[in-house]
Amino acid sequence: MGQGIAIALGATGHHVRLFGRGASQVVPPLVLYPGTWHEATRGAHIVLVATPDGAIADAAEALRAGDAVGPNHAVLHLSGVLDRSALAALTPTGAALGSFHPLQTVADATTAAARLKGAWAGLEGDPGALEAGERLAGWLGMRAVRLSADSKPLYHAAAVFVSNYTVALAAVAARLAQTAGVPADTADRIYHPLLAGTAENLQSSSPAVALTGPIARGDLETVRRHLSALAGDERTLYRLLGLETLALAREAGLEPDSADALERLLQSPPS
Repeated sequence: MGQGIAIALGATGHHVRLFGRGASQVVPPLVLYPGTWHEATRGAHIVLVATPDGAIADAAEALRAGDAVGPNHAVLHLSGVLDRSALAALTPTGAALGSFHPLQTVADATTAAARLKGAWAGLEGDPGALEAGERLAGWLGMRAVRLSADSKPLYHAAAVFVSNYTVALAAVAARLAQTAGVPADTADRIYHPLLAGTAENLQSSSPAVALTGPIARGDLETVRRHLSALAGDERTLYRLLGLETLALAREAGLEPDSADALERLLQSPPS
């Protein structure tokens, strides 16, 4: 993510220095800055700590020990769950401290500019860090939302539901498809267009309005057949997600008697 942001900023004409990682890990057109911590941050206004969460505090200590930041700097780490306190070693420097979390997945740094454009960034920290984060978001074509320090774990857990758990659910779907007789190489991708269509629906409407399927229709018999076909953890997962889906269906106006019948079915123990 750090290198992706650097490439994206460079493409918009900003001067970026990359420091602290081995040259073999640097993605072209980036080059590793050859100087010291102090030299790398000289003249900079924003310093991004783009390390794994467990290394943020060490990086902050190295910046402090190297006399690399001061009151004219805003230092932002990229963690989704940690707050400005991860940079506490830099408090004596007078730098504005905070976090800038791009709410997007970037597996290939060279695709970051396109991936980040239009995505959201969660900001948290000192007033100067928030202002710097909003400028950074603007340069990247992102949208910014301010967060409190104590809200970040919940905010990040929500991101895990959307991104990581969607991948996990796709794996469950592929496994069920194989059990249903779909060839393995087809099962891994058969639901991808459906997933893309669902994401497209969510782009233009609320979850309740975007919802389709048997629960949204109040189709009790189809849900009953699904539960009969499933077993074990997969049945439990279907029931739990079904109850969440039912709440959306009620919000969208599902007839109360149908909703109540579905709720009783989804809450019933396995037979």
